[in-house]
Amino acid sequence: MIDLHTHTLFSDGELIPAELVRRAEAIGYKGICMTDHADESNMYFTVENVLRFVKKHGHFYDINVMAGVELTHIPPALIGNMVEDARKAGAQLVVMHGETPVEPVAPGTNLAAIEAGVDVLAHPGLITKEEVMLAAEKGVALEITTRGGHSYTNGHVATLARKYGAKLVINNDAHAPKDLVGKDLRKTIALGAGLSIEEYRQTDANAWEIMQRCMK
Repeated sequence: MIDLHTHTLFSDGELIPAELVRRAEAIGYKGICMTDHADESNMYFTVENVLRFVKKHGHFYDINVMAGVELTHIPPALIGNMVEDARKAGAQLVVMHGETPVEPVAPGTNLAAIEAGVDVLAHPGLITKEEVMLAAEKGVALEITTRGGHSYTNGHVATLARKYGAKLVINNDAHAPKDLVGKDLRKTIALGAGLSIEEYRQTDANAWEIMQRCMK
């Protein structure tokens, strides 16, 4: 199991990085990326501090640890520049807070994020087929999420990803200890979204490929 989308108390999560990583390690995760919510006001501070933890403490755990960021409620016209700035700031992986059905995310966010080449488009809601086709072309992974509310459109995302060849990953979007789901529930959510067993296994392979690429 690999989770490319989690939160610490550097945004709205409950845990410091050390406890988040340890809890994920203890229930069997082999990779985790801390991707706190960020905009222009806090991105540099957040990335710097989480990256410091990863560099100084990450190798003490039996789990691959990364420092990323989840760009959140960024005006679509600014997303391209923010993605570039996040990578320059040291973010190893860039997640975009997609057009979830339970938050007022600005229309056009999904498209702008895909065009900017984010690594993962989180909870993309009722993403269009054109956007999914572009995600497949650009190698942007689409998220199947275990988080309530955001997960309402998992089936839609899975169906279009299968049809147009986009990569899928499964993430918890964890904000608290209870959000780190175990292997059985994670599998159930994936199958409930319409994935086959083979497709479910492929999500782990996709996440591992992204993690290896971003850790270089």
